[in-house]
Amino acid sequence: MFTIEHDFDATIITLVDEGPGHLQEDVTIQAFEECVTIEQLDTRTDMVQKITLSNAQLRELAAALDLPEGVYRLPSSKP
Repeated sequence: MFTIEHDFDATIITLVDEGPGHLQEDVTIQAFEECVTIEQLDTRTDMVQKITLSNAQLRELAAALDLPEGVYRLPSSKP
């Protein structure tokens, strides 16, 4: 399950792990104009872990999900 909220400066997506077995903590993704942050509670330390991706890294991640093993460079999206 997931939720989508639109705030003033970001779109916030929350992914909720559902189902039988061991479940992971919710993942919160905040999409800003200049970057995307991904946060998840680490229950071992009781601290929220945060990863920040540039828009270029996010594009590469999206492309990598559909590609086989290898080394790739995407064309630049800047003129």
